[in-house]
Amino acid sequence: MSEHITSVETIDVRFPTSRHRDGSDAMNPFPDYSAAYVILRTSAAAEGHGLVFTVGRGTEIQIRALRSLAPMLEGQPVDALVADPGALARRLVGDSQIRWLGPEKGVVHMAAGGLVNAVWDLAARRADKPLWKLLADLTPEQLVAQVDFRYLRDALTEDEALALLRAAVDGRADRERRLLAEGFPAYTTTPGWLGYDDDKLARLCTEAVAAGFRLIKLKVGGDLADDVRRLGIARRAVGPDVRIAVDANQVWGVPEAIRWMRELAPFDPYWIEEPTSPDDILGHAAVRSAVAPTKVATGEHGHNAVMFKQLLQAGAVDVVQIDACRVAGVNENLAILLLAAKFGVPVCPHAGGVGLCELVQHLAMFDFVALTGSTTDRAIEYVDHLHEHFADPVRIRDGRYLAPRSPGMSAEILAPSLADYRFPDGPRWTVATTGAALT
Repeated sequence: MSEHITSVETIDVRFPTSRHRDGSDAMNPFPDYSAAYVILRTSAAAEGHGLVFTVGRGTEIQIRALRSLAPMLEGQPVDALVADPGALARRLVGDSQIRWLGPEKGVVHMAAGGLVNAVWDLAARRADKPLWKLLADLTPEQLVAQVDFRYLRDALTEDEALALLRAAVDGRADRERRLLAEGFPAYTTTPGWLGYDDDKLARLCTEAVAAGFRLIKLKVGGDLADDVRRLGIARRAVGPDVRIAVDANQVWGVPEAIRWMRELAPFDPYWIEEPTSPDDILGHAAVRSAVAPTKVATGEHGHNAVMFKQLLQAGAVDVVQIDACRVAGVNENLAILLLAAKFGVPVCPHAGGVGLCELVQHLAMFDFVALTGSTTDRAIEYVDHLHEHFADPVRIRDGRYLAPRSPGMSAEILAPSLADYRFPDGPRWTVATTGAALT
């Protein structure tokens, strides 16, 4: 029998980041960065790794969704899966009974993405390439075949996508050399968590600039007076030439977002991220019109490519933020990258969390090498949390992501970390170093 998928293992792994308010924002004051983690195992002892990022409670629900979809992979021939992950993506997303729970949104859609990403990780490992390189080496025709255009053709057709990709072919080799030599721009949210005190904010802002970052991001939306004070501290720390973005994490309604941002305008915010409900396309358009020249950025909670299509069609967004774990995996993110390229809107991926930096760097680097050919006004979010738990952690130098060189999607969490932080029975959750229970 040819090589096939023998098992789909799932692990609930959580890190107690809430203890130090790492990751805290107006909507999520005490997150525990977590992952519903999946390992595909094959009859040839190969593996593919994927995950769905979560923030604590509810990870067990995401695990159940992964387990519900897992039988659709078990027993499948590996050659067919890695040759055409798009077929798997369409099968998972299009399953008639599962689709009733969505369609194409929420926990089940994210579970499909975790499994699709694990297949791409397996494909890249078999090809002995990092995922960005595997994608960049595909022909325009192969890439377009991986995208489901069913709901997108009123904004982007197959022929338009082919034209975008073919126009970038000639410069691929030169851009790959540049990427390997220079890396890809990053911006950092490390200084900006809402739970940090003023001294820590100022210190981390100063350290970020010294480390080469030219854009930092602060969380806002808890208290207006606090935000005015904190932006003043940050602006004094970084000076007038470093960009400061702000992120409300959906906490405002449209009128409140406009009013709040007008109060923050003296600090020259570069963008306002998620100023209102991530589902409110017209609300984002209204905010964008009212707060210009401050840009509007959104996308980390965009359910699917259709939402991104509408944001772009409505002129509601200046910066598209893809997320490696929110939509149905690499294939749907390829669609979003193509849509953004068609509309000429830069992509600045959402990252941080558990593994999001590791995964999404591959998509941004593919975009540069094989699609847009540009890093202008583009940067990948970076947060300096939890990378030590990964077999192929991100590498940052002078405020830039260095291109991964190891095969795969960089999703593999080290076995000791999986054992230590498994929830609820891992030792990091049952007994802390002081002997007190974390839970």
